[in-house]
Amino acid sequence: MVKIKKILVPVDFSESTAKILPYALSVARQYAAEVILLNVVRDLTSWETWVPHPSIEEFANQALSGAEKAMESFCEENSEELKACASYEKKVVAGDPAAEIIETVKSENADMIIMGTHGRKGLEHTIFGSVAENVLRKSPVPVMTVNPHKV
Repeated sequence: MVKIKKILVPVDFSESTAKILPYALSVARQYAAEVILLNVVRDLTSWETWVPHPSIEEFANQALSGAEKAMESFCEENSEELKACASYEKKVVAGDPAAEIIETVKSENADMIIMGTHGRKGLEHTIFGSVAENVLRKSPVPVMTVNPHKV
């Protein structure tokens, strides 16, 4: 039988995340697995050529601080559901979302990823790609994707 002890759930605090969280927590409860909630703030250092260095560094620090506060609020808003899990941990990091998700899976020894898809299309998909698509291609563990528009 497959043992799933840790499930990584990337969150971006959007309406989509709120819709997929019940699915992730349901799976976690079935396996009595720990949940790791991960928010990745996009790395802004690539903007340094366009914006003066002190400004971009300050903005990046503010973005990280804001994400940490948003994670606290997100956990408070979903406290009842989260309490029903074996345990949960929250992490906020800066970097490329797909790369940080994969890195966290490895560093935390997660057994599964459950994440939403946003359904970017056209130019937006061409420019930004799909975090879920990149994670699916590179993940060393199973990935469950949930389309928030279908739930």
